Amino acid sequence: MSLRPDVLLAILGMALASYLCRAGGYAILRAIRPPPFVQQMLHYLPGCIFIAFLAPVFAQLGWAGWVAGAAVLLAQWQLRRLALSIAVGVGTLWLMQVLAG
Repeated sequence: MSLRPDVLLAILGMALASYLCRAGGYAILRAIRPPPFVQQMLHYLPGCIFIAFLAPVFAQLGWAGWVAGAAVLLAQWQLRRLALSIAVGVGTLWLMQVLAG
């Protein structure tokens, strides 16, 4: 099996671009201190991105997906343990699908 040089160059270029984006963010945040509202926004950003990825999936799954999503949010709010909250959501989705069909 061989790898074409142009494909290898594209892979390496994207790896470098990904690294520079991540490292650049760390370098900027080390050099300057963002205002408090930006720090607060960055604190909540991973959760927002997670919800943005999952909302279309919930919509495709219908009511079972929305109930499972609500179960995850409720479990995370009460337990503050991400892995356990995800397990609650998966279990809820499974239960909803078993009951529905």
